[in-house]
Amino acid sequence: MPRSTRDAARKLAALASSQGGYFTAKQASDAGYGYRHLDYHETVGNFVRVGHGLYRIPTLPVSEHDDFVRLAFWSRNRNDEPQAVVSHESALVVHELTDLLPTKIHLTVPSKFRKAPPPGCVLHKAILALEDVEEREGFRVTSPIKTILDAAESSLSTEQLGVAVNEAIVRGLVRRTKLERAARDVERLSMLLERNRSGR
Repeated sequence: MPRSTRDAARKLAALASSQGGYFTAKQASDAGYGYRHLDYHETVGNFVRVGHGLYRIPTLPVSEHDDFVRLAFWSRNRNDEPQAVVSHESALVVHELTDLLPTKIHLTVPSKFRKAPPPGCVLHKAILALEDVEEREGFRVTSPIKTILDAAESSLSTEQLGVAVNEAIVRGLVRRTKLERAARDVERLSMLLERNRSGR
């Protein structure tokens, strides 16, 4: 290995800690582990293979959002870059803007994404702006304002949408004026905000 065993282990552990305990074969190689070393550490139980080219350090705690982390890695492209962003109702859960637990996981992926969704997942294709995405431990999620805009155009009930909007404003996750400007082209959300403003 180009680095010492200790340095490689430290670097890989730090990276995996920031990714819910997971790492890819490419990331391991960049840290200083060859494929032969990966096989050895898998054999002795230091690493667990959980998918094609994907491993986990079993001694690291499992993330609260482990499903989202796994799906981020599932979505990676040929350059090992995750493509999926947690969105819609699933993002409402991440931002704690709803008490409902969606029956499916919603992800937004680039327009040219070609992988078929795993069972229990819904893929939405869109180009997200940088300000529409937030980094979390091991995955990305749409920003609160983008999440509300997406939810307003989904099948989420108007009552639950209202709860999410009020919670986001009260907690300072979104500014009412900015949300009102963004909602001009989303009729349901625009009407909800108008009713909310007038106290009806």
